[in-house]
Amino acid sequence: MNILKKHTLILLSTFFGFGIAKAQNDTPTPDLVTDRPDATESPTVVPPGSLQVETGASLQTYDDGVTENTLYNYNTALVRYGIWENLELRLGWNYEELRSKTAQTTTSTNLGFSPLLLGVKVAVVEERGWLPEIGLLGHLYLPFTAKEALRPETTGTDFRFAFSHTLSDKSGLAYNIGAQFFEDVPGAAYIYSISYGYSFTDRLGVYAEVYGDLPENFSANHFWDAGVTYLVSPLIQLDATVGQSITEGQDLLLSAGVSFRIDKN
Repeated sequence: MNILKKHTLILLSTFFGFGIAKAQNDTPTPDLVTDRPDATESPTVVPPGSLQVETGASLQTYDDGVTENTLYNYNTALVRYGIWENLELRLGWNYEELRSKTAQTTTSTNLGFSPLLLGVKVAVVEERGWLPEIGLLGHLYLPFTAKEALRPETTGTDFRFAFSHTLSDKSGLAYNIGAQFFEDVPGAAYIYSISYGYSFTDRLGVYAEVYGDLPENFSANHFWDAGVTYLVSPLIQLDATVGQSITEGQDLLLSAGVSFRIDKN
């Protein structure tokens, strides 16, 4: 999510997981706009020739009444590279470990890397009045890049449209809608997210969102999360998030990370 009016950008994007800043000299530096920590992707692409890294770690817990499962993501890395003014390339991967505990035993499985994410983001429309900024994202999840324990039989895909609106100088709204086809599961799962952000200062902001998926052949999954972002410098942002399921499933989500961009000049 992003807002095109410059003064609003500086206040808003930090909270939606898309931290931003201005250069402190006469040569303007493109704003830092990230796709973490929330599930809502921004419609904004990385500037041409710039390399942006967004990484972190997370913990998710699940308890089915018999087994307590804890999934650790040690490296939730996303690398973005700007090709043109309206196009970026995206490369991502996770390194995971699953720990399971029952009344009798505790086991730890070093799962390894999940399938490599390869994708693009296209900036479609700029924000104009009540019309939102719009972007389009698409990804492939390549099974041959994953450890056997995490390797699906087929290539996963997803796509989504990303939208953002300016509400005021201190707040904004972003939302996504799309579909995904994953891990040998028949049919599509329709995905959605909506995120609201509010700024306290030019550097510090908060956000809250709901998101989920609606599989064609299974029950829907709905989640919420909320977090804080802090802009350390014009091109470095820190974040932290907490969340859980609204429906049955995830008992707790904790996440923290850092994003930074390296410009070509």
